[in-house]
Amino acid sequence: MTHDEKHALEESVINSLKTVYDPEIPVDVYELGLIYDVVVHDDASVYIKMTLTSPACPVAGTLPGEVEQKAAGVQGVKSAKVELTFEPPWDRTMMSEAAQLELGFM
Repeated sequence: MTHDEKHALEESVINSLKTVYDPEIPVDVYELGLIYDVVVHDDASVYIKMTLTSPACPVAGTLPGEVEQKAAGVQGVKSAKVELTFEPPWDRTMMSEAAQLELGFM
């Protein structure tokens, strides 16, 4: 895969992640800052490192799977793997400005 193809695939994956919402907050997981890393490998497999708003988050069991499904469903992606981490712990400063505005933090 060329650098441009990888970049285009990464953009497509990110766009698909913007359709996944934390059920408690009306903002998608990408704008919330829950996605720490998206890596597209040469074989078109995708690695995503993400967190949750808290380790006790009620969707801990389902949200990573939903993210993995969305990424794997992007045209051109061979497979997707999501790693869940709580390092560093998520906080409000990781949200995009748009998300902070939407939730009234700015």
